[in-house]
Amino acid sequence: MTKITKHFDFVVVGGGISGLCMAISAARNGVKTALVQNRAMLGGNASSEMRVHVNGAGRGGQFRNAIESGIILEILMANKIVNPESSYHIWDTVMWEKAKFQENLELFLNTHMNEVITENNKILKVKALQSTTEIEYTFEAKYFADTTGDGMLAYLAGADYTIGHEARDTYGESLAPVEANKHVMGSSCLFSMKDSGVKTPFKRPEWAYEYTKEMLGKRGIPELTHGYWWIELDGEISESEDIRTELIKYLYGVFDYIKNSDHFPKEETENLVIDWISSIAGKRESRRIYGDYVLNQNDIDKSVRFPDAVAYGGWTMDDHSVGGIKSINPQERGTIWHEITDIYTIPYRCLYSRNIENLYIGGRCMSASHMAMSSARVMATGATMAQAVGVAVSIALRENISPRQVGEHIDELQQRLIRQDCYIPGIVARDDYDLVKKDEVVITASSNIEGGEPTNINGDYARRVDDEQHCWISDEMNGEEWININFNKEIKAKEVVLRFDPNFSCTLIPTQSHRTKARQPVAMPPVLVKDYVVLCEKDGKLVKEIEVNNNFQRVNTLDVTGASFDNLKVIVKSTYGDKHARIFDIRVY
Repeated sequence: MTKITKHFDFVVVGGGISGLCMAISAARNGVKTALVQNRAMLGGNASSEMRVHVNGAGRGGQFRNAIESGIILEILMANKIVNPESSYHIWDTVMWEKAKFQENLELFLNTHMNEVITENNKILKVKALQSTTEIEYTFEAKYFADTTGDGMLAYLAGADYTIGHEARDTYGESLAPVEANKHVMGSSCLFSMKDSGVKTPFKRPEWAYEYTKEMLGKRGIPELTHGYWWIELDGEISESEDIRTELIKYLYGVFDYIKNSDHFPKEETENLVIDWISSIAGKRESRRIYGDYVLNQNDIDKSVRFPDAVAYGGWTMDDHSVGGIKSINPQERGTIWHEITDIYTIPYRCLYSRNIENLYIGGRCMSASHMAMSSARVMATGATMAQAVGVAVSIALRENISPRQVGEHIDELQQRLIRQDCYIPGIVARDDYDLVKKDEVVITASSNIEGGEPTNINGDYARRVDDEQHCWISDEMNGEEWININFNKEIKAKEVVLRFDPNFSCTLIPTQSHRTKARQPVAMPPVLVKDYVVLCEKDGKLVKEIEVNNNFQRVNTLDVTGASFDNLKVIVKSTYGDKHARIFDIRVY
């Protein structure tokens, strides 16, 4: 067997949404990074193997203007433009492309970590076997991150962790049980159905369980295309294979109930066939790694704005029933959605191990109580935490300090995240590098609606917050609309960064659900700017012109290296259907 030792600044173990975004973030911030993933594709629960929605704080539009920006939005928008039909295999390829061709990032698929070597509370190296090549890799690095979901790297390294529910008095959580227990939320197997075009009888296999209306309780079967998250069972990590076997038995029983119970219209079920089943059971909960702070229910209830906030959440505290599908009573819904009133922030102190000095943590094994994790576990929320870690590790590397000590540089971390298109509620942008000094320049526009003045650009936030637009919004377009920045002096710049409106109240997630597809635009968001021109002028003469057609991203970074100009104009030629031009930021560096 071939043995290879690889040296990196940062090794991320686990290639779900969190691991993917963390590795990309670190690499883009100059950190030589490895992403080690034990499956054949990236995305974890969101991949074609499991097909779970990339949910987040926006909750499908229930919280307005709360959808995550940054790397996760970039990936989702890249998917939407090439994959409007929501093929999960194309989605896999979009994620693979983002990692495979990212500078400073090396991707290792089908590579399972099986050994961790530590010394003096630091990880020195990890070993992993790539099944397709039979290569045994040793990964040496200064910093490591556990985004495995199960917290396997942290566990093998000796990190402090917990499993299950804390007692009510541990953090004073009103929703926690009186006594602690080891119960975790279950793993699910999803499946999809299609109309075969002909009547197709179904006979339940002998090994499958019978499923009845009485067992269903108040669990929902909202559509006959894709389901159902409540086909779930809990158990220990070591029982994962047995859990999937049991879930498949229940899954076929549920399909038999749909096909043969007479509780559904025959014209809707007689042609139905199963056309896909999860390859593995998608987990919700296992180990949670202790950081310097444990996010808990009270922080969510109070919508806390932490001084060291680097990410945010907004999903309900979605606490699934103990026992999963085996929990049977007339009122059983499979979960209790404990509503929250506002988005909440997540502190940096939740994102590194409290006792392993060079270990970052991400995804659902973050430092949180069971109740807080029931909200923060969703994947788009994990992506925001992961992007924060990617920037944090670049600071740690530069300063030669531990993850904990990066907390002393929290202002830099927060402002760099904002410049990299992250939203941190309560933390406003202070971009000292931006050459657009609003007290020195003159900003005008061809038109604007009330509340959408051109001087709104480059504000505290690059998105709508409460009733504040924070962007220029033109009148209804009858052709081109423009916004102009006069610098009143000559400047020399390297790049212009534009931030457009992707509609932060509308999701763009891959889905098999017809209901979810109906809530999303078929292609790109109508409000997004599609075609535009940037003009750099000096003394009234054109210095540089950049034309962009068929834009499909919120953030556009344009190279103007070497250009000297005193006036910058952005001309919006078209959107993807909306009648107004919208721009949040025009920043010049």
